[in-house]
Amino acid sequence: MRRIVADEAGIADAAATIRAGGVVAIPTDTLYGLAADPFNRVAVARVFDVKGRRAERALPLIAADAAQVVRRLGPLPAAAERLASEFWPGPLTLLIDARGAVPAEVTGGTGRVGVRVPAHDVTRALCVACESLLTATSANLSEQPATNDPDAVAAALGDRIDVLLDAGKTTGGPPSTIVDASGSTLRLVRAGAVAWEQVLACVQRA
Repeated sequence: MRRIVADEAGIADAAATIRAGGVVAIPTDTLYGLAADPFNRVAVARVFDVKGRRAERALPLIAADAAQVVRRLGPLPAAAERLASEFWPGPLTLLIDARGAVPAEVTGGTGRVGVRVPAHDVTRALCVACESLLTATSANLSEQPATNDPDAVAAALGDRIDVLLDAGKTTGGPPSTIVDASGSTLRLVRAGAVAWEQVLACVQRA
């Protein structure tokens, strides 16, 4: 593993690693995550291998902005578009229908994928540099706690990943809230940093 500073040169280095099929530990606005190209099946398999995670579990994705999501996954449903406008960048993951070339492994075989735009400049800049959505599952071994500390990431995964993009400790706190916006009715999948009441209020104002 190479540990690099999350400056402009480091982001470019990390992006080159991801485009080459590598796995990079990255900061987000909550915890550290594992970034790889979600459209590269070999890279996706490596993420599961790094975590020691069962392949039937879906991988969450991140994007630079809502426009990048639309370019790669197609138009958002009306409710999802409203929520994205209100809460992105931020810790709200929207579960939507997977379209395009998203491998089934990313969706856990469900045909849906969770995506968000993090409120972290480094994370979004990396998505811009890669010109792609990225995976962002937590940077930890399966069944072990996620972390906001790059030192803990290095200790747990240093011999399993290619690069650690070090931006210091992230803010931590609750994980992103996950909302299923793929159907006609919103459904709370995981409670998190954005309160469910805020989600419902946002949609009701539309």
